[in-house]
Amino acid sequence: MSKIRVYDLAKTLEKSSGEVMEILKNLNVDIKSHMSSIEEDVVKKVENFLKGKEKPSAVPAAAPVPEPEQAPGLPVVKVPERSSVAEVAALVGEKPGSAVKALMAEGLMMPASTAADEKALKILGKAFGKNFVFCTPEEKKAEAAERPAEPESRPAKEQPAPRPHEGKKAKEKNKKQKQKTQGETLRPPIVTVMGHVDHGKTTLLDNIRKTHVTEKEAGGITQHIGASRVEYNGNTIVFLDTPGHEAFTAMRARGASVTDIAILVVAADDGIKPQTIEALNHAKAAGVPIVVAVNKIDKPEAKPDRVRQQLSDYGLVPEEWGGDTIMVDVAAKKGTNVDELLEMLLLVAEMQELKADPSASPSGTVIEANLDKGKGPVATVIVQQGTLRRGDIVHTGSAWGKIRAMIDDKGKMVNEAGPSMPVEILGLESVPQPGEKFTTLSSEREARDLISQSEFERRETDLSKAKRLTLEELYEKMQTEEIPQLRIVLKTDVQGSLEAFHSSLMKMSTNAVSVNIVHEGVGRISESDVMLASASNAIIIGFNVRPDGNARKIAETEGVQIRLYQVIYDMLDDVKAAMEGMLAPELREHTLGLAEIREIFRVPKVGNIAGCRVTEGLIRRSAKVRLIRDGVVFWNGELSSLKHFKDDAREIKAGNECGLSFEKFQDFKIGDIIEAFEILKEKKTLE
Repeated sequence: MSKIRVYDLAKTLEKSSGEVMEILKNLNVDIKSHMSSIEEDVVKKVENFLKGKEKPSAVPAAAPVPEPEQAPGLPVVKVPERSSVAEVAALVGEKPGSAVKALMAEGLMMPASTAADEKALKILGKAFGKNFVFCTPEEKKAEAAERPAEPESRPAKEQPAPRPHEGKKAKEKNKKQKQKTQGETLRPPIVTVMGHVDHGKTTLLDNIRKTHVTEKEAGGITQHIGASRVEYNGNTIVFLDTPGHEAFTAMRARGASVTDIAILVVAADDGIKPQTIEALNHAKAAGVPIVVAVNKIDKPEAKPDRVRQQLSDYGLVPEEWGGDTIMVDVAAKKGTNVDELLEMLLLVAEMQELKADPSASPSGTVIEANLDKGKGPVATVIVQQGTLRRGDIVHTGSAWGKIRAMIDDKGKMVNEAGPSMPVEILGLESVPQPGEKFTTLSSEREARDLISQSEFERRETDLSKAKRLTLEELYEKMQTEEIPQLRIVLKTDVQGSLEAFHSSLMKMSTNAVSVNIVHEGVGRISESDVMLASASNAIIIGFNVRPDGNARKIAETEGVQIRLYQVIYDMLDDVKAAMEGMLAPELREHTLGLAEIREIFRVPKVGNIAGCRVTEGLIRRSAKVRLIRDGVVFWNGELSSLKHFKDDAREIKAGNECGLSFEKFQDFKIGDIIEAFEILKEKKTLE
């Protein structure tokens, strides 16, 4: 007997999920959430209920409905029936997002707009320290009738007269607080689609656009600007049209954090592939929530559960298995469950409580840029704060200009763009770099000054970039961290070598210094590997593989070091040497020799010269020296000259005489002992 989810049944019946869940509750059908599945006979009961043929199941008089279990000592809060999760949270001054998170932690996937049931009340009560109890409409009316009406205004004699200076301050404080509260509003989520090639990323995006964008547009999408806005159930979702996770990470490497949610597309008939793992690592490194779309479930050889098992091995455990990763089975070509995927995206966005202030100073990120023959420099930007308007002067770090036109993702000219809105802007003086942040300025002169400063800083950075991430300089790079860490992107020719390398490298970690394999895979070293290494401050180690031409060029530009090996022991020796170099060396003093001052010579324009005889070891010109008088160290410093008779000397050995002069010191006496020494740095080892 086939099953259907409550969510899908609600769409079929043109009802909300909450309404269908309420009907099922009246029919005594036990369900957890709108994601629960029900049998065909239950579906018929619901349909008959709506037609008036099915009546709610009666509860026997001998078995009264028990009151919800209450925790002792907690205050009781009466909740009107059919209240949504958001309304329950509002009763105790909590945010809807906090309520949704609490429910998800207990396995209930309930958006804030869904009607709360007794199980949801129990979970929310536990989270907020209350005893939530449903009250009937009659109880609500009775409670309202018993509550005494508040007087419209207090008598004049009972109103305390505010002090003159306090009244103005209170008004200003309330005004600022009101502006702060009203300033921030919820904004649409920005989503990036990632995954292995041929797993259906483009098909999924095309289906979403066709269904929710172009069906209302006479000519479809008239202009491609690098991002698309999708309308679903009165909500907006913004999809970034990145060519893959290489661009995603390239933007992150330049400091951009645009994406709110990442969709990881995995083909149910193909399973986890190298680019799937790359995409997963890129999304994890960016710290964004991941929603998995298990695609191509309509194929006969599809195995969605196998995909879930493979993803679990990489830390993405599906919710139905007790994890916290949302996974939706879809067929992008047919559009199967695409609406459910959009619903899940909105649910994740609701939990994140994405906010922006439309009244703030406009700022955002450049996601695409190019030089158009007719339009000149063109940049696609996403506004993250404030409202960008035509005529604003923008500055990106490498480019500036006055906006003379803005075009939205439908190809229409617009005069302003609010938070999360992608627009193409015209009027820049040059082409900016993708990933750069943009801000608005008050004058063109200020923009030119900032560009000049940015160009100077960029030249300084380019000069130092070549030495940024080499094994030889990792100690200097890492010594500011609490625990030094060698970050590695590992690529090998076959899976067996990869497993052997991974095991050997991880065994080299110690309490003093550790190995962090940011990403590993089989095959050539690609642009994606280089950009991930750049963003993560890692080096690339390749075994029996080579970088392609583009990867090599990007590595030179980004200052990423690529080390290639054909013998595993050579690689392990180099990594061990690098890790030992990251350990702070031990400093040890080594005594070179002793000399006794026997005469003092006065030389015009030079000062005093100590006539000495070397009694032990040797005195070296480059050594540090200390002067000892009566067994006590009287002075520490360096030599300014060392002579044998009238000639300069590099060192004088025991039994010979020499003349010494000291840096900024001449208060020596006959009988003083001169001790020459040097500081040795001894490298620590991992053993």
